[in-house]
Amino acid sequence: MGAIGDLFGWIATPLYYAISGILLVWQKAFAYIIPSEGWQWALAIVGLTVTIRALLIPLFVKQINSSRNMQLLQPKVRELQKKYGHDREKLANETMKLYKDSGTNPFASCLPLLLQMPIFFVLFRMLEHASDGVGKGFLSDEAAHEFATSTWLGSLLSDQFTTADHMSTYFLTGFLVVAMIATTFLTQRQLMSKNMPPDAMTGQYAQQQKLLLYVLPVVFAVGGIAFPVGTILYWTSSNLWTMGQQFYVIRNNPAPGTPAFDAKQERDKAKRRKKGLTDAEIDIAEANEAQTEKRPAQRTQPKNQTRSQRKKAGTTAGRSTTQKNGGTK
Repeated sequence: MGAIGDLFGWIATPLYYAISGILLVWQKAFAYIIPSEGWQWALAIVGLTVTIRALLIPLFVKQINSSRNMQLLQPKVRELQKKYGHDREKLANETMKLYKDSGTNPFASCLPLLLQMPIFFVLFRMLEHASDGVGKGFLSDEAAHEFATSTWLGSLLSDQFTTADHMSTYFLTGFLVVAMIATTFLTQRQLMSKNMPPDAMTGQYAQQQKLLLYVLPVVFAVGGIAFPVGTILYWTSSNLWTMGQQFYVIRNNPAPGTPAFDAKQERDKAKRRKKGLTDAEIDIAEANEAQTEKRPAQRTQPKNQTRSQRKKAGTTAGRSTTQKNGGTK
């Protein structure tokens, strides 16, 4: 237990400084326009969420691409299951080879969640220490006490549902937990209903997605009532960001063969009609676009060379050929 605690301390120490620093920057910024300390710190937590999620955008893009590739590869995965179903080791090797050849990482979809978990628990520990008047990172003891005892919507940011002693905390924590559960469910449902082709709605991957659809809300519901208001606010804000970000990506860059892809094509047609194009012209434009996407890249023409440069290149090529063949006879 001591080794585990030391490892967590080694990981958490830089996070304490990073999270407390971001919180203080946002709190000082909101202090200029909002007099209420409770709202300053609550909005600072939202600002922390925005900062963290903005930094994780590259990983989110990888997550979306990986999820899309996983969906599109499901018909091939099922073919492998039919072919190697009797040999699990061979099936696993062939499946991993398929993912590797297509540039798909099955674990990429978990990275944003896994990277946020240490931040979530560090924020939880920071609030726990702050409620005792102990600062962490850049938070002084005085600032930590102010952070934990700030009243927001009738509740302290360090209050928990399980230890609440007044109704306002029950209502606020209950509302935030329900919002956290709803946003988790809707985000997963949005992905399955809008950005998964029919072929991907069956099989092992689809079953995993359906399991997450119902298991994650239950996990958050059970765990949410034990967390302080501040940490629930962070997680709910993060879920709202995820839902909005995913909506934007699915709407503007959907996977082929999905309802979102069909909806985007209809929107594109409507835009072309507004420009005065007829249905025939629209069909021609779409065919040209599809043909352009399939057209191979143009071959790059060699640069003009002088006679001496061509002679030198020919001599070098001949020498390389001779060395490759083991020398002239």
